[in-house]
Amino acid sequence: MKKPVFINDHIYHIFNRGVEKRHIFMDKKDYFRFVHCLYEFNNEEQVANLNYYFNSKSQSVERLCVNRDTGPRKLLVEVLVFSLMPNHYHLIVRQTRDNGIVKFMQKLGTGYTNYFNKKYDRVGGLFQGRFKAVLVNRESHFIHLPFYIHTNPLYLNYRSSTSIDFLERYRWSSFPDYVGKRNFPSVTIRGLFLISLVDMKNTGNICSNG
Repeated sequence: MKKPVFINDHIYHIFNRGVEKRHIFMDKKDYFRFVHCLYEFNNEEQVANLNYYFNSKSQSVERLCVNRDTGPRKLLVEVLVFSLMPNHYHLIVRQTRDNGIVKFMQKLGTGYTNYFNKKYDRVGGLFQGRFKAVLVNRESHFIHLPFYIHTNPLYLNYRSSTSIDFLERYRWSSFPDYVGKRNFPSVTIRGLFLISLVDMKNTGNICSNG
């Protein structure tokens, strides 16, 4: 895949998966940790050691960060959409500062890998090479990409009575926040895609994962 040139105010689909397709999330604490990293590493300022204040028993990013007073964050990107699956992740981000995506993804990849390797007593890379990025610059991307990413967890939907019910209860995605189910509201900036995703909930129009 050709390496894109990241431009401020442009939107990109970012994704990666575990090396050798291995799971990168082994339990609920790992998912929480990655979501927390999405919040904490999205800052131009240097981030303190996450092990110092990370509380795996907390249930949201707000509670994880409530006792820290480091001033306003200087966002590297706007995280618009995210979805985490056992062996991969998807993000839609808009770059807000020069080289913001590269800095953010370096922090995210290194920070989460260090946490994972220490927890599971392993060494080496966790992800399948450098993250992949595709410029979102066509109308069809804007229409279909958020639906594709938010419905990705339906691959795990074995017992839910309806697809919408399952997606609303799937915590490792920005979908619940888009449809008014408070989950991790501080992680994402939702205005751009909010109307279309709320409409999906109201109409029950779930796209196929194909």
